[in-house]
Amino acid sequence: MIYGSLDKWLHSEVHSSHPVKILTLVQRLNIAADIAAALDYLHNYFQPSIVHCDLKPRNILLGENMVARVGDFSLAKILTDPIGKQLINSKSSVGILGTIGYAALEYGEGGQIFSHGDAFSFGIVLLEMFTGTTPTHDMFADGLTLLNYAKTVYPARLMDVVDPICYPLRLNQSKLMVS
Repeated sequence: MIYGSLDKWLHSEVHSSHPVKILTLVQRLNIAADIAAALDYLHNYFQPSIVHCDLKPRNILLGENMVARVGDFSLAKILTDPIGKQLINSKSSVGILGTIGYAALEYGEGGQIFSHGDAFSFGIVLLEMFTGTTPTHDMFADGLTLLNYAKTVYPARLMDVVDPICYPLRLNQSKLMVS
Protein backbone atom coordinates (compact mmCIF):
# COMPACT_ATOMS: atom_id res chain seq x y z
CA MET A 1 0.00 0.00 0.00
CA ILE A 2 1.40 3.34 -1.00
CA TYR A 3 1.10 5.05 2.39
CA GLY A 4 2.25 2.13 4.53
CA SER A 5 0.69 1.15 7.82
CA LEU A 6 -1.43 3.23 10.16
CA ASP A 7 1.19 2.56 12.83
CA LYS A 8 3.79 4.57 10.90
CA TRP A 9 1.41 7.51 10.72
CA LEU A 10 0.40 7.41 14.39
CA HIS A 11 3.91 6.87 15.73
CA SER A 12 6.28 8.46 13.23
CA GLU A 13 8.78 9.15 16.04
CA VAL A 14 9.31 5.39 16.37
CA HIS A 15 9.86 5.09 12.63
CA SER A 16 12.48 7.86 12.54
CA SER A 17 13.71 7.02 9.04
CA HIS A 18 10.39 8.28 7.71
CA PRO A 19 9.45 11.95 7.59
CA VAL A 20 6.95 13.17 10.17
CA LYS A 21 3.46 12.23 9.08
CA ILE A 22 0.36 13.89 10.41
CA LEU A 23 -3.19 12.60 10.18
CA THR A 24 -5.91 15.20 10.45
CA LEU A 25 -9.03 14.61 12.49
CA VAL A 26 -11.03 14.04 9.29
CA GLN A 27 -8.48 11.52 7.99
CA ARG A 28 -8.62 9.65 11.29
CA LEU A 29 -12.40 9.54 11.16
CA ASN A 30 -12.33 8.28 7.56
CA ILE A 31 -9.78 5.60 8.46
CA ALA A 32 -11.95 4.54 11.41
CA ALA A 33 -14.97 4.28 9.10
CA ASP A 34 -12.96 2.18 6.62
CA ILE A 35 -11.86 -0.22 9.37
CA ALA A 36 -15.42 -0.49 10.70
CA ALA A 37 -16.72 -1.26 7.19
CA ALA A 38 -14.08 -3.97 6.70
CA LEU A 39 -14.92 -5.63 10.02
CA ASP A 40 -18.64 -5.39 9.28
CA TYR A 41 -18.05 -7.15 5.97
CA LEU A 42 -15.88 -9.89 7.49
CA HIS A 43 -18.25 -10.53 10.40
CA ASN A 44 -21.67 -10.04 8.80
CA TYR A 45 -21.54 -10.35 5.02
CA PHE A 46 -18.73 -12.75 4.17
CA GLN A 47 -19.82 -16.38 4.45
CA PRO A 48 -18.51 -18.08 6.43
CA SER A 49 -17.65 -15.22 8.80
CA ILE A 50 -14.03 -14.37 9.47
CA VAL A 51 -12.63 -13.07 12.76
CA HIS A 52 -9.32 -11.26 12.23
CA CYS A 53 -7.96 -11.90 15.76
CA ASP A 54 -5.04 -9.43 15.41
CA LEU A 55 -6.42 -6.00 14.57
CA LYS A 56 -3.84 -3.32 15.33
CA PRO A 57 -2.35 -0.27 13.55
CA ARG A 58 0.46 -2.31 11.98
CA ASN A 59 -2.16 -4.49 10.26
CA ILE A 60 -4.08 -1.54 8.84
CA LEU A 61 -2.63 -0.42 5.54
CA LEU A 62 -3.31 2.90 3.88
CA GLY A 63 -3.78 2.92 0.13
CA GLU A 64 -4.63 5.46 -2.50
CA ASN A 65 -6.55 8.46 -1.09
CA MET A 66 -5.63 7.20 2.41
CA VAL A 67 -8.27 4.46 2.23
CA ALA A 68 -7.64 1.97 5.04
CA ARG A 69 -7.44 -1.76 4.36
CA VAL A 70 -7.27 -4.46 7.00
CA GLY A 71 -4.36 -6.81 6.30
CA ASP A 72 -2.37 -9.72 7.76
CA PHE A 73 -4.87 -12.49 8.21
CA SER A 74 -2.30 -14.95 9.59
CA LEU A 75 -4.20 -15.37 12.89
CA ALA A 76 -7.70 -15.10 11.39
CA LYS A 77 -10.28 -17.73 12.19
CA ILE A 78 -13.12 -18.84 9.96
CA LEU A 79 -16.41 -19.37 11.78
CA THR A 80 -19.09 -21.78 10.62
CA ASP A 81 -21.91 -20.12 12.51
CA PRO A 82 -22.70 -16.55 13.53
CA ILE A 83 -22.02 -17.09 17.23
CA GLY A 84 -18.62 -18.66 16.67
CA LYS A 85 -19.11 -22.03 18.30
CA GLN A 86 -17.48 -24.08 15.56
CA LEU A 87 -14.26 -23.26 13.79
CA ILE A 88 -13.21 -24.46 10.41
CA ASN A 89 -9.68 -25.79 10.62
CA SER A 90 -7.96 -22.73 9.15
CA LYS A 91 -4.21 -22.39 8.69
CA SER A 92 -3.44 -20.14 11.62
CA SER A 93 -1.49 -20.23 14.83
CA VAL A 94 -2.67 -22.08 17.90
CA GLY A 95 -2.44 -20.48 21.32
CA ILE A 96 -2.95 -16.90 22.41
CA LEU A 97 -4.49 -14.90 19.62
CA GLY A 98 -3.65 -11.31 18.88
CA THR A 99 -1.13 -8.84 20.18
CA ILE A 100 -0.72 -7.76 23.79
CA GLY A 101 -2.65 -4.57 24.39
CA TYR A 102 -5.04 -5.15 21.47
CA ALA A 103 -6.30 -8.69 22.03
CA ALA A 104 -9.59 -9.28 23.80
CA LEU A 105 -9.04 -10.44 27.36
CA GLU A 106 -10.98 -13.65 26.71
CA TYR A 107 -8.35 -14.72 24.18
CA GLY A 108 -5.64 -14.66 26.86
CA GLU A 109 -7.77 -16.96 28.97
CA GLY A 110 -8.27 -19.41 26.10
CA GLY A 111 -11.82 -18.22 25.50
CA GLN A 112 -14.02 -18.82 22.49
CA ILE A 113 -13.35 -16.84 19.31
CA PHE A 114 -16.09 -14.28 18.61
CA SER A 115 -16.38 -11.21 16.42
CA HIS A 116 -16.61 -9.30 19.71
CA GLY A 117 -12.85 -9.81 20.08
CA ASP A 118 -12.29 -7.83 16.89
CA ALA A 119 -14.70 -5.17 18.18
CA PHE A 120 -12.60 -4.87 21.36
CA SER A 121 -9.40 -4.57 19.31
CA PHE A 122 -11.06 -1.96 17.10
CA GLY A 123 -11.95 0.05 20.21
CA ILE A 124 -8.32 -0.02 21.34
CA VAL A 125 -7.20 1.05 17.84
CA LEU A 126 -9.69 3.94 18.00
CA LEU A 127 -8.34 5.01 21.39
CA GLU A 128 -4.81 4.86 20.02
CA MET A 129 -5.80 6.84 16.92
CA PHE A 130 -7.30 9.66 18.94
CA THR A 131 -4.92 9.73 21.92
CA GLY A 132 -1.69 8.98 20.08
CA THR A 133 -0.78 6.55 22.87
CA THR A 134 -0.05 2.87 22.31
CA PRO A 135 -1.69 0.34 24.63
CA THR A 136 1.79 -0.94 25.47
CA HIS A 137 3.16 2.44 26.58
CA ASP A 138 5.35 2.30 29.71
CA MET A 139 2.74 4.29 31.65
CA PHE A 140 0.40 1.29 31.51
CA ALA A 141 1.47 -0.87 34.43
CA ASP A 142 -0.06 -2.26 37.61
CA GLY A 143 -3.44 -2.87 35.98
CA LEU A 144 -3.68 0.47 34.20
CA THR A 145 -4.57 0.02 30.53
CA LEU A 146 -5.29 2.41 27.69
CA LEU A 147 -8.98 1.58 28.10
CA ASN A 148 -8.95 2.28 31.85
CA TYR A 149 -6.95 5.45 31.26
CA ALA A 150 -9.56 6.73 28.81
CA LYS A 151 -12.37 5.81 31.20
CA THR A 152 -10.81 7.85 34.02
CA VAL A 153 -10.86 11.05 31.97
CA TYR A 154 -14.23 10.59 30.29
CA PRO A 155 -16.17 12.85 29.91
CA ALA A 156 -14.90 15.74 32.03
CA ARG A 157 -11.23 15.70 30.99
CA LEU A 158 -11.44 13.92 27.65
CA MET A 159 -9.62 16.69 25.79
CA ASP A 160 -6.65 16.21 28.13
CA VAL A 161 -5.84 12.91 26.42
CA VAL A 162 -6.67 13.74 22.80
CA ASP A 163 -3.57 13.71 20.61
CA PRO A 164 -2.64 17.39 20.16
CA ILE A 165 -1.60 16.68 16.58
CA CYS A 166 -5.11 15.38 15.94
CA TYR A 167 -6.86 18.34 17.52
CA PRO A 168 -4.38 21.20 18.03
CA LEU A 169 -6.92 23.88 18.85
CA ARG A 170 -8.00 23.48 22.45
CA LEU A 171 -10.40 25.97 23.90
CA ASN A 172 -9.52 27.54 27.21
CA GLN A 173 -12.71 27.00 29.21
CA SER A 174 -12.17 30.15 31.25
CA LYS A 175 -12.30 32.30 28.09
CA LEU A 176 -15.56 30.91 26.83
CA MET A 177 -18.40 33.35 27.00
CA VAL A 178 -22.07 32.52 26.71
CA SER A 179 -24.31 35.24 25.29
